[in-house]
Amino acid sequence: MNAQEAPLKVGIIGLTHTHVHWIFGSEPRGDIEIVGIVEPNKELAKRYAKQYNFSMDLVYTSMEDMLNKVKPEAVTAFGTIYQHLEVVEAAAPHGIHVMVEKPLAVSMEHALKMQDLAKKHNIHLLTNYETTWYPTTHKAYELAKNEKAIGAIKKIMVHDGHKGPKRIGVNEEFLEWLTDPIQNGGGAEVDFGCYGVNILTWFMDGKRPNSVTAISQQLQPENNPKVNDESIILLQYDNTVAVIQGSWNWPIGRKDMEIYGEDGVIYADNRHDLRVRISEGYDGFKEDTTTLEERKAPFDDPFAFLAAVVNNDIQLKAYDLNSLENNMLVVEILEAAKKSAKTGKTVKL
Repeated sequence: MNAQEAPLKVGIIGLTHTHVHWIFGSEPRGDIEIVGIVEPNKELAKRYAKQYNFSMDLVYTSMEDMLNKVKPEAVTAFGTIYQHLEVVEAAAPHGIHVMVEKPLAVSMEHALKMQDLAKKHNIHLLTNYETTWYPTTHKAYELAKNEKAIGAIKKIMVHDGHKGPKRIGVNEEFLEWLTDPIQNGGGAEVDFGCYGVNILTWFMDGKRPNSVTAISQQLQPENNPKVNDESIILLQYDNTVAVIQGSWNWPIGRKDMEIYGEDGVIYADNRHDLRVRISEGYDGFKEDTTTLEERKAPFDDPFAFLAAVVNNDIQLKAYDLNSLENNMLVVEILEAAKKSAKTGKTVKL
């Protein structure tokens, strides 16, 4: 944020997605000011008000009421994925920019309506993924794509997830919709498969995969009775393949990826730790390990980044991780993956 810029006035729509802790934690940086919150569940709102010491006067029961009274410049959606469309329908006609939590939408039907509204009313519509802010995500891209450090990219493997929402103890308001096929749009393939699809779309410069093949399974019926909790999505491009594993069955939470080139491999092990192995013969290799510092502001925080985009300090490129173009394709690929898993057949795009 430039010194002369006032904080971006932001409204929060919904408190049932626990990623909302992120924006409350970010506000003290000074890039944004939370001017209104929409949450019909008063008890839930009171819990957050107590934790983050805000007045219940900030809390409204309806979107229209909040938008008309406090006139935010942008809103962030922290309700169900199904509600993302309603948020854009309410905000876009006011010229209010929107950031939603990943993925963009539950279906292509919703995504297309959201895209039309964003274009018609000339608003930014961003999608927020935790891995977008990882220094390792960007260093891996820079090494593989710009510096060609491992030669031509042949395979990318992305692993995301944890033990499952119930097992890690998410609160009941979040659990209720996260494990609902309509409100979340699916199970683990949506909740965690979307990360890998987002990163692949960026790596492949927005090129559609030629085909999508997926399997999904329910390994915890007692915890996730309505949805799958295990997912593998295979994307086939002209010269590259991708394996995306989104799961609620990992013994340890993870968000990591491996990028295999002709000459070596890059391991983005977590947010900060990166390894590069360069081949030396049949099974020998040289390995360099780096621990990266956080990215410079505003590229280290979604809400600082949102403010910079709205203030035209940053111009989003077409297939950037947060961009609408990227995330429209993410929804298309996830829809193909769900179809493939259901039919047992590869889906050509």
